[in-house]
Amino acid sequence: MNIPVYDTSGKALAPWTLKDNVFGASNTAMLAQAIRIYSSNTHQKTHKVLTRGEVTGSSRKIYRQKGTGNARHGAKYAPIFVGGGIAHGPNGVRPENMVLPKAMRR
Repeated sequence: MNIPVYDTSGKALAPWTLKDNVFGASNTAMLAQAIRIYSSNTHQKTHKVLTRGEVTGSSRKIYRQKGTGNARHGAKYAPIFVGGGIAHGPNGVRPENMVLPKAMRR
């Protein structure tokens, strides 16, 4: 299998020859898994959001329990409120890199 190759100015170079038994095979599931592992391992995985316990501010009740006609609420930094903590967000823990099994790499 030959594929055309171009340089950065768009001039055609010598085509690359690829093995048909590797690149001509239609094992899309394994190719998709390899691409997923590669793209996941390129991410730094250090993003973090604040939970409701880490948001700066008071933890007093935002209004009294009864008589307002509104729902019962506690602190205004609960995940349901704008400006509150984020529930189930990224926590900054670096997971292990994914590895493609040796047989699949072959």
